[in-house]
Amino acid sequence: MAAVLFFGAKVMPWALTVVCAIAVRMLLTGALHEDGLADFFDGFGGGGRDRQRILDIMKDSHIGTYGVLGLVVYLALLFTALHSLTPELAALSVLAADPYAKMLSAQIVQMMPYARTEQTAKNGTVYRRIKTGAAALLAVQGLLPLVLYLYYFRYEMEWEYFVFVPCLVMYFLYRMIWARLRGYTGDCCGALFLLTELSFYMNLAIQST
Repeated sequence: MAAVLFFGAKVMPWALTVVCAIAVRMLLTGALHEDGLADFFDGFGGGGRDRQRILDIMKDSHIGTYGVLGLVVYLALLFTALHSLTPELAALSVLAADPYAKMLSAQIVQMMPYARTEQTAKNGTVYRRIKTGAAALLAVQGLLPLVLYLYYFRYEMEWEYFVFVPCLVMYFLYRMIWARLRGYTGDCCGALFLLTELSFYMNLAIQST
């Protein structure tokens, strides 16, 4: 995605480059996170009256009104935020924000139990708590790109916004998930990642204006 943003801008209009970069990421991931985000919006939207109903909706392969609207708004915000940046800044921001947001969203595995059983899980996948070695590696992968990014732009940015605002977004989403489900699902993980990452880009776009 970062490569498309940086090199694509040299041969395509910037708006087209941003759309292609977003499309490339969805192709590479199989739109895994976007699928989780859509299910998350459907489950926690108007249809989810209680815990079991939310879980049933998120497991349903069909997409509802909240899922469609959620994806449209998310993609519009993502495109607008990235489009407001220069190609170099957008590319470097992706390299920092993506692993940092994944590191933050992965903490939900440690903070609450998995909401499904092996029999009711999507594709039979049951998530496990992260072990010490994996947690240390995750921290390095998430924090090292961010530290290098902030050092590179150390005279141009208010770094605390990029560190703490995604943390606040993650925390409030965690509180909402805990209040409604008392546990997490894979869809919750995907939604957490995309929304915490989006808050990074939105902060950057606001600072850049």
